[in-house]
Amino acid sequence: MTSSGTATAPAEPVAEEMVRRRRPRPPTQDSGWWAALLLLPAAAGLAIFEIWPTFQTIYYSFTSWGAFGGHVWSGLENYRTLIADSDVFHAIVNTAIISAISMLAVPLSIVVAALMSLPGMRGVTIYRTLYFLPVVTLPAAVALTWKYLFNGDYGLINWLLSKVGVDGPHWLSDPATAIFAISIVGVWGSIGYNMVIFLSGIHGIPLDYYEAAELDGAGRVSQFFHITVPLLTPSIFFVTVITVINSLQAFDLVYLMVGQTSPAITRTETLVYLFYQRGFAEHDGGYAAAVGVLLLLATLILTAAQFRLQRRWVHYG
Repeated sequence: MTSSGTATAPAEPVAEEMVRRRRPRPPTQDSGWWAALLLLPAAAGLAIFEIWPTFQTIYYSFTSWGAFGGHVWSGLENYRTLIADSDVFHAIVNTAIISAISMLAVPLSIVVAALMSLPGMRGVTIYRTLYFLPVVTLPAAVALTWKYLFNGDYGLINWLLSKVGVDGPHWLSDPATAIFAISIVGVWGSIGYNMVIFLSGIHGIPLDYYEAAELDGAGRVSQFFHITVPLLTPSIFFVTVITVINSLQAFDLVYLMVGQTSPAITRTETLVYLFYQRGFAEHDGGYAAAVGVLLLLATLILTAAQFRLQRRWVHYG
């Protein structure tokens, strides 16, 4: 009795000491300096490669550039030219068309993610890899591959159409079809990334909701529209914002698939392509900067509108 009592007596002080050691220390001034030091590399990169070039572009949009560099202040001259330039209007329309068609990737990605989440489905890992493969493939390789597929003379797509008696057009040289061909490639290339985001969102939905709906007699389709889609709206909102921003920056597919000598370039020229053409091909840096500012304003306005409208349809929690 006595030996056991003396053996268990130090237990309470030891337990108190362990609890005292586990208590988080209050933040001190030194910890704030450490946090700032850890954030410094990211903040420096953001300031040097994002914020400072943005202000430089805004400044250069009020200047005129020579063919060999150098610039002089020209005020609003570039913006006056931009307003009267028909190429800018065509580029805005083309960018809007590509952005609108690119939004088709959102519902397609939701359906693909929902199918990948079905219990008992075989080969899910292989399907996920195949869908995500375009995301990690070089844009040049993607563009050149699809350029071959869309070739009007010996492309695979027209060959398949000929087997069913359809005479396919010259997809990338016909002004009526070129922008749709580019948009299809953009949709195809973004499904993999969107699918990963939606898969993460679907896996975060409690299974209790589906079990309760199944007990009430709801089928797979009803569960998809009444449970999956409403609870997936935060992920849908994120993907929608990213899709709009990426579609506004469309350039590589236009440059590599259509090219400057194609008769369809006027029907596929986007704002970023116009920026490249004026700034790097024609060496008019001031006007190119004005186009860049226009693109920045369009991105900010559309993103702000999406954040404003998301209060009506996005459900958190």
